[in-house]
Amino acid sequence: MSGEPGALRNRLVIATAIWREATNDPLPKLAPGDPADQIEQFELKVVDLLCGEATPETAKRIADQTWDMVEDRPDSDQVKKRVVECHDRLAKLSHKPE
Repeated sequence: MSGEPGALRNRLVIATAIWREATNDPLPKLAPGDPADQIEQFELKVVDLLCGEATPETAKRIADQTWDMVEDRPDSDQVKKRVVECHDRLAKLSHKPE
């Protein structure tokens, strides 16, 4: 995971914006520790929040938002792995017969 302060700051800004758009809940408290690990844990919470609240109507938007968070990351990135799992669920959700 990239530990550069600028890259971490950008990741935090993106994840925070998505969180605030998705919910009125306060930002989650993060366990003390390495900033890169904290941001990764927050990003995982964002992905879980979005995917957990997805509907057939919102599935494509959520897929786009979550992919924007991770598209440039290696496949080994934990957040990218979670996004891929989420996309599998979103694809099933958006193709359910009514």
